[in-house]
Amino acid sequence: MTNEFRCVTLEKVTKLDCEFLYDLLKSRDPRTNISHKKMPTYDEHIRFVMKKPYKKWYIIKYNKQKIGSIYLSLQYEIGISIKKEFQRKGIGSKAMKLLIEKNPRSRYFANVAPHDLKHQKFFKKLGFTDFQYTYVIINPKTKRF
Repeated sequence: MTNEFRCVTLEKVTKLDCEFLYDLLKSRDPRTNISHKKMPTYDEHIRFVMKKPYKKWYIIKYNKQKIGSIYLSLQYEIGISIKKEFQRKGIGSKAMKLLIEKNPRSRYFANVAPHDLKHQKFFKKLGFTDFQYTYVIINPKTKRF
C-alpha cells in the first residue's frame, strides 16, 4: 500500500457529521439518486441520519479531512459518495476495500441508476458484475415512492 492510501480512513457517522453529509448530498447530481427524487430539508436529513438507516455508515477521510461517505445497507448494498475534487484518485477504491475488510461477508450489492455510467464503471472496475434489473413505477396519485 502506498503512503498516499494510508491516509484514507473510515470513521463511523455521528450526529456531528449531519452538516457535512447534507452538503455532500446537495453536491450530488440529482439524476443519479435512486432513493429520492427531491432534496430533503435539513431537518428531514437530520432525522434520517439519527434513525441510523444503514447497517454500517462511515465518513471517508483523506489526510483526516472529511471527503465522502460510504455505507452498507441492511440488504448489504454499498453506497458511496465522494466530493468531486477527490474523485478519480483511487480513494473510492481504497474506501471500498476498507469497508469490505471491516464488514466481511460472502457478497455485496450496489444499486446504480441506469444512466449513472460513472458509478457503473467504478463498481465494474472493482469486480462487481451485473446481477439484476430492477423496475419501478410511481403511483400517479402520490407522485412519489
